Amino acid sequence: MGVRSISDRRMSPAKGAGALALALFCVLAIALMQRSGWLDGLNVGLMEWAGAARDSAVGQHVTPWMRGASAIGGTAGRLALLVLSLGGLFWIGHRRRAYWLAAMMAGGTALNLILKQIFAAPRPDLLPHLDIVHTYSFPSGHAAGNMMFFGALAMLAARRFGYWTAAAIIALIGISRVWLGVHWPSDVTAGWIEGLGWLAFCAIWLPARGGEQ
Repeated sequence: MGVRSISDRRMSPAKGAGALALALFCVLAIALMQRSGWLDGLNVGLMEWAGAARDSAVGQHVTPWMRGASAIGGTAGRLALLVLSLGGLFWIGHRRRAYWLAAMMAGGTALNLILKQIFAAPRPDLLPHLDIVHTYSFPSGHAAGNMMFFGALAMLAARRFGYWTAAAIIALIGISRVWLGVHWPSDVTAGWIEGLGWLAFCAIWLPARGGEQ
């Protein structure tokens, strides 16, 4: 069965709500493990590896790409891409899909801001920050927001290539936040889980393909 037909199946309300509840439970579990120090070995080890890598001869050439990926996945970059995507959907007559994408992103952004305020986690200070940050660290807004945005585009496109491309972009942006020293790996993981749960929940209202959308 092709990707298109699978993507066209709407998730049931019960499954969508259950997926979001499970995602939020996982985010809470990660937060508690992070605060208790259970994730220190993994977080510190991966960030120290990132620091050594970015200070290497090759890493110095990688850092500008990581900065670029982080900028594209940041609030301004993501908003610009969202506006372009909404314009494209309206242009081809898929108005309901444009409304769905806009509402999904607005709700997902609000959810991440609420979670950040609840957990109020400080930014890591293990490495010098290569990006200017003023918000709380957990869960990563870059990771959550781009999981929602690029994941939604893949769902709307309903093509296998789209899913693989979205996964690669989401992974690169998430990794860039650790590389730049502004997020622990657990922040990014929690953001990905949050974004995936919100996507699954919003898939309940994803307009079906065919006809005026």
